[in-house]
Parts: sequence; structure tokens; C-alpha cells
Amino acid sequence: MMYRIWRRLLLSTCLAISGLAPAWSQGSDAPPAAAKANATAANPQDPWESFNRQIFGFNEVVDGAVLRPVARAYRDNTPQLVQTGVSNFFGNLRDLWSGVNSALQAKPVAALENVGRFVVNTTVGIYGLFDVATHLGLERHTEDFGQTLGRWGVPSGPYVVMPLFGSSTVRDAIGFVPDRRSSLINQVDDGTERNLLLFSSLVSLRAQLLPLTDQIERVALDKYSFTRDAFLQKRLNDVYDGDPPQEKELPETPDAGPSADTSSAKP
Repeated sequence: MMYRIWRRLLLSTCLAISGLAPAWSQGSDAPPAAAKANATAANPQDPWESFNRQIFGFNEVVDGAVLRPVARAYRDNTPQLVQTGVSNFFGNLRDLWSGVNSALQAKPVAALENVGRFVVNTTVGIYGLFDVATHLGLERHTEDFGQTLGRWGVPSGPYVVMPLFGSSTVRDAIGFVPDRRSSLINQVDDGTERNLLLFSSLVSLRAQLLPLTDQIERVALDKYSFTRDAFLQKRLNDVYDGDPPQEKELPETPDAGPSADTSSAKP
């Protein structure tokens, strides 16, 4: 699950940073007043903020002591061709489960494309080291069981920071169980090999995240709230396939999925 969280954060921080950039580009080193006012604003989806901040701080210490330095060493000393192959390999492993979740969400085209990607890249792409499927026009549709639950109306529930695993919600924490059991890495019987694969996947993604996390530390007044809000926005976009309803159209329970009844929303 930690790998999924880092991957989501990679995309969500892109959205958040791009939103801040125009306001910060007026020739001043200080953030705009609006950003200051909103930096620590309470989020109704984070009723456990005090506890979450403590876990967030613990995760930051672990990241700074272990993952970040290892990721920097990997990025600076490994040929780019190898880094791309490693990233492709782990992405290919996820495509099969994404295909299953696409089918569970009644998205047959996405399901066929994800499974097709897995078959093509595992064979022609040599166990996924080369992303042949993209060149053939097979689009990747990243899905997980948390998104599947959201698709059928299960609300996200409160935001929660999990020790070591990072940002999540109650719904995604429930979805973690089938996600983990279905992971192809977790099907490896040998414990040493399995743990090596898990750690390698984390290092690979953490290396990709280095430029973004460095930028967050430079621009975010409150790294915790910045990360939380970006994550929640990204997950909302995930459930609605990038087209979430406007705030006034959302059901009473936040992030209740695209199949929820919104007929009672105010015009």
C-alpha cells in the first residue's frame, strides 16, 4: 500500500504545485495572503488531525533517515535506462490488478486494455522491462480496490495517516486488504525475494518523487495540510475518472462515488 500512496502523491502534488505556481510568480518570495490563510485551514475530512500529524511526523523521520537517502543514491548512481526498466517492471505488475478492478467497476474497455498491457509487456516487453504496450496504443488505467468501492458509492470516510504507509482514508484502508493479497509481488513464496522486490519498488518510486517532495518543502507553509489536501483531491479525481462533480453537486457524504444519488443536491 505504501507504494500506492507514494504513486498517488506523485500525481496529486503535481496538481497542487501547479495550482500554487501562478500565485507565487509575481516577483515576491513570500506566498500570497490567500495561501497563508488557507495553509492550516481545518478540513472536514480530517477529524483526527491531531493524531494524524503525529503519525505524519514519524513517517517524515523514517523517510529522511532511510528512503530519501537510499533513493538519492539510486537516482544518482544508476543509469537512466536501468531506472526506466525497473519502473516499467513494477508498473506492469500493477496493470493486471488494475484490469480486475476496471472489470469490477464495469469498465470493459479499460479492463481489456489493462490486461492487454500486462500480456504484451510481460511477453514482448520481456517481463515488463520495456513498455511496448504504450507504443501499441494500449492505455494504462490505474485502478485499485479503494477506487472500486468509491465507484459503487462507498464514502471515503475520514482522512487517516497510516504508520509507514502514509496518506489514506478509511475506505482506502479497507481496500488495502484485497490490494495487498492480490499483489503479484506478495505471491512470491520466498520471503527474502519478496521483501527485496517490495523495497526495490519503494526505492524506485521514491527516486521519481524526489524533485516534487523537494519542491513541496520549499513552497508549502504546512507540509501536512498540503499533502493531505492534494491527496484527497487526487483520490476524488481517481474515483470520478478525472471528472468529479462540482462541490454543490456532491452527495452529503464526501466522495461517495459516481454512482451515488445526487438528485437532492441544491441547484
